[in-house]
Amino acid sequence: MMKVIPMSDVFIQSIVVFVLASFVGFEIISRVPPTLHTPLMSGANAISGITIVGAIIAAATGTGWALGVLGFLAVMFATINVVGGFLVTDRMLEMFKKLPDRNR
Repeated sequence: MMKVIPMSDVFIQSIVVFVLASFVGFEIISRVPPTLHTPLMSGANAISGITIVGAIIAAATGTGWALGVLGFLAVMFATINVVGGFLVTDRMLEMFKKLPDRNR
């Protein structure tokens, strides 16, 4: 006989919130016009900085070497994500700058 382990209510609520947030996020992002993409990316990159804070907290409160390694990897990947996002946004904003007039 197979023993069925009941899921907790908190876990089920978390899954429902995740699915709904994924759907709403996809619908919102898919309707963003291209002219607003760069400002939206800048805002998203700033918000992604919160991920670094969470990863640092997770790394600091983890007990054991495995959690320390996972926390360090989380900090590293979150930092790469934020820095890369800002570099891409900066490059995109460079495209909107006017070139100097060569006739003067």
